[in-house]
Amino acid sequence: MKKIGIFYGTDGGNTHSVADKIAEYFDAENVVVSDISKSSKEEILGFENLIFASATYGCGDLQSDWEDIIDSFSQEDFKGKVVALVGLGDQDSYEDTFCDSLFYLYEKVKLAKVVGQTSFDGYEFSSSKAIVDGKFIGLAIDEDNQADLTDSRIKNWVEDIQGNFL
Repeated sequence: MKKIGIFYGTDGGNTHSVADKIAEYFDAENVVVSDISKSSKEEILGFENLIFASATYGCGDLQSDWEDIIDSFSQEDFKGKVVALVGLGDQDSYEDTFCDSLFYLYEKVKLAKVVGQTSFDGYEFSSSKAIVDGKFIGLAIDEDNQADLTDSRIKNWVEDIQGNFL
């Protein structure tokens, strides 16, 4: 298996924690976990297998460190790569923009082989840009209201995507 680059943006630490939990399900020598604020475009594009994680802030915005780098990429940069996405959000306080960060990441990587779509069953929100073809376009995590489900959601999701990373 080629190395997997897990890149996360975080302000409060939850996304970092989720990225570390995801990494635990992979062979340690095959995964690199990096803070997006300390990563370069070249470093990111050096991986063929990528997992991007961002919390959703404000009224549906990407985490600020992602906002600082995302525009330096083109959709073409991700052609031929395998990409999985993780979004964190608060479905109670921001029920109309739940995990919208997934959408903004997806817009950049959609020419890649995007894996890891998940059902929105078990969530309670009114709207999300992250729903494409009836599913979340990645793993949606709500550490504020459903932290007790995080570990099982991560485990099931990683089991689903592992075979795509060659």
